[in-house]
Amino acid sequence: MNKNNLNFAFWGTPEVASETLQILKQKGFLPSVIITSPDSKQGRGMKTESTPVSKFAEENNIPCLKPENLDSDFAEKINKNKYDIFVVIAYGKIIPENILNLPKFGSINIHYSLLPKYRGASPIESAILNGEIETGITIQKMVYKMDAGDIVAQEKTNIEKEETASVLRKRLIKMGGELLVKILPDILENKTKTVPQDEKKTSYCKKIKKEDGLVDIEKENGVFLYNKFRAYARWPRTFFFKNSKRIIITEATLENEKFIIKKVLPEGKKEIKYEDFLKTSTSK
Repeated sequence: MNKNNLNFAFWGTPEVASETLQILKQKGFLPSVIITSPDSKQGRGMKTESTPVSKFAEENNIPCLKPENLDSDFAEKINKNKYDIFVVIAYGKIIPENILNLPKFGSINIHYSLLPKYRGASPIESAILNGEIETGITIQKMVYKMDAGDIVAQEKTNIEKEETASVLRKRLIKMGGELLVKILPDILENKTKTVPQDEKKTSYCKKIKKEDGLVDIEKENGVFLYNKFRAYARWPRTFFFKNSKRIIITEATLENEKFIIKKVLPEGKKEIKYEDFLKTSTSK
């Protein structure tokens, strides 16, 4: 079996999934169908928006399904096409086990950590937050239990000292897409040897909330503050409060294990140097 007659379905929703689709396309692997979340209303005007993956499907003339429910009727519908494999990247919903097992070779997923470490919703941010110097990507066979499937392939990479989650994510997406392209033919020819995850080494990471970005710049450790700044640089950002106003830290560095703030964005104002902010805030 080769990429020209590979019959696979791609499940995904956000940009991380559409970027993976771009890598697959570049290598000549296009799914027979794309399955994504339903359109949703977003923004102040509550305009209906399709997902990044849905937009990719439209641009590349690929059939796109947006099921509200992954029920038995939907399972019966997609099973008619007898897919070889499902590739799942950040779909956003738990896929029932009976659907995961429909394809001939099951379902696989790219997870952005070295499983069983950092199972869950925020593996990239959590690795940086915890001061890890190494991370990677894992291609796993999907099972109903979250991120607990047998490991098909892994690849490691170092985390640079000043690397933010956004920059690291781009690297890991590229690594994951390229490893997926490399490993797919082997999976379909039964040449891969899967390895069960060591449950004793399992760790979990939670979904990030907006309030997680709050820091105490007076009391918290400098290294921890810098790691948090890098981990949350895109969202929810790191911030503190001054005179009941939120102050977002927009630029910072670490010098001799001391967290040095360079620029901030005061609530309702423009970005300024931190030293200038201190002058204006202490003069009031």
